[in-house]
Amino acid sequence: MGDEADIYEGFRSHFPLSFGKQSQSQSPLDQVHNATRRTPSAASTPPKSVQFIHAFNQVRKPKPNNSVIGPPPHTAAEDEETIIGPPPPPNTEEEVVIGPPRPPGGVEEDDDDDVAMLGPPEFYGESDDEVEEKRFRIPQSNEIVLKGHTKVVSTLAVDHSGSRVLSGSYDYSVRMYDFQGMNAHLQSFRQFEPFEGHQVRSLSWSPTSGQFLCVTGSAQAKIYDRDGLTLGEFIKGDMYIRDLKHTKGHICGITCGEWHPKTKETILTSSEDGSLRIWDINNFNSQKQVIKPKLSRPGRVPVTTCAWDREGKSIAGGIGDGSIQIWNLKPGWGSRPDILVPNAHSDDITSLKFSSDGRILLSRSFDESLKVWDLRQMKESLQAFQDLPNHYAQTNVAFSPDEKLILTGTSVEKDSTTGGLLCFYDREKLELVSRIGISPCSVVQCTWHPRLNQIFATSGDKHQGETHVLYDPSFSDRGALVCVARAPRKKSVDDYEAAPLIHNPHALPLFRDQPSRKRQREKILKDPLKSHKPEVPVNGPGFGGRVGTTKGSMLTQYLLRKGGLIKETWMEEDPREAILKYADMAAKEPKFIAPAYADTQPETLFAKSDSDEEK
Repeated sequence: MGDEADIYEGFRSHFPLSFGKQSQSQSPLDQVHNATRRTPSAASTPPKSVQFIHAFNQVRKPKPNNSVIGPPPHTAAEDEETIIGPPPPPNTEEEVVIGPPRPPGGVEEDDDDDVAMLGPPEFYGESDDEVEEKRFRIPQSNEIVLKGHTKVVSTLAVDHSGSRVLSGSYDYSVRMYDFQGMNAHLQSFRQFEPFEGHQVRSLSWSPTSGQFLCVTGSAQAKIYDRDGLTLGEFIKGDMYIRDLKHTKGHICGITCGEWHPKTKETILTSSEDGSLRIWDINNFNSQKQVIKPKLSRPGRVPVTTCAWDREGKSIAGGIGDGSIQIWNLKPGWGSRPDILVPNAHSDDITSLKFSSDGRILLSRSFDESLKVWDLRQMKESLQAFQDLPNHYAQTNVAFSPDEKLILTGTSVEKDSTTGGLLCFYDREKLELVSRIGISPCSVVQCTWHPRLNQIFATSGDKHQGETHVLYDPSFSDRGALVCVARAPRKKSVDDYEAAPLIHNPHALPLFRDQPSRKRQREKILKDPLKSHKPEVPVNGPGFGGRVGTTKGSMLTQYLLRKGGLIKETWMEEDPREAILKYADMAAKEPKFIAPAYADTQPETLFAKSDSDEEK
């Protein structure tokens, strides 16, 4: 065996190292995740509560070299200063104690440790702060970006398993991403345009993730299967019928659409025509129910957004006048809302979201606010978070998987120095937890997937659109972790394809088209005789459109005019005088009219001149 190995090595040494099949070097996962790690400058400064948590964690972490397990060592200095009885009270002149005193049994501070103690004292075991910290585990250490759109990504939908992502944009297109089939290039496997010339406004998966709803700026929503093939299109209503309940579909652009959370055949849509409609996907020719919101004065006010509750037993609609209306689906229900909150916002509402327990309702609006409502008492909101710029009608609000956090995106102001942010709020304490910088552009939609434990946020402006996926390798699952770790396939010699030689049958003389006569026609148009071009009138001095001393186009006319045979004085005479010069001749020698009526012609009588009339 040793001889064969020596022979092989000697034979192999005559060839270059690149000869033969090379072993593929696999990069470790740590190196892959380091490439997608977010920079510290990407996130903005968190609020004080989060700063306290991070500082408290740093204090809690013992040093690896100076860590001591168990009680502190016994020294001789302690024997000399042994105190019997309760400890003396602290000297207030030397040390100022802020807050409650330290409980007995605490760990002595190391003189070598320069880290200042922040917050409450340190405890052994799981404290309330540790529980608080676990609640705020936001996956934000790593990030990947799904690109492809040329304008802002206005809507986003992730299926329930977390394997496929849909993104719709203002560039009229929908892109489909598959985490299981993508590699590190992060390219979409399908792109299509639902309705030509209309922006994509809403996307929603069915409960089984086998179909999805696509809502554009047109009056007709479409249903697609999981692979992006069209299954049907809902009918458009008659715009000349005034009563919306008598129309078979929407007559204006649809603003929002959402699939029923439990029933795979039911869909809810809202429109600019001022109505909400419930559809059955088995019948695309008519809706099941038409809901007309209650308005303060008659007219048509658009419904800007709609939402189902967790069980699909209630419907919420955001009206263009700033009101929120909720309908409970029960036998014999109609368009009269069960809950009406007038003037909930001072501007259009862009998103509504129910909590899973059916107690909390979130609303996002153009008035730069996010409001938290208690469905049991809707007269006033529990909390209104302000200073949240919103410039897009699709800006939404969402819950975390455990519904302890509320998240929403912000738009970029004209003179703002910060980009689009993703803001997190505590549902119980109703306070800001963190702000994460996502993109220099505005953040429109966001969602926190429960199975993947990853955050999706869309952003963009007039020139680009992106979908950002935030994750943490330590506690996120699948999704972005799968495609990032899959390196793109390298091209080999077997992948070479020769460029095919295409023979055009119409290049043969038998099938060749007739030669173009464009040049021949242009040449004919330039020739005034062949094109029968009329003579252009001459500008400047002349007579009859001609320049010259003959004042005409014929020599004969010129000679007769010079000889006095032709006199053209009619242009200089008065027409009245030219006629009256024949009056005496007509009276003396009548030839035409007067002889025929000479016997019966009455005597001509003229009115006598009157000085008053002449005046």
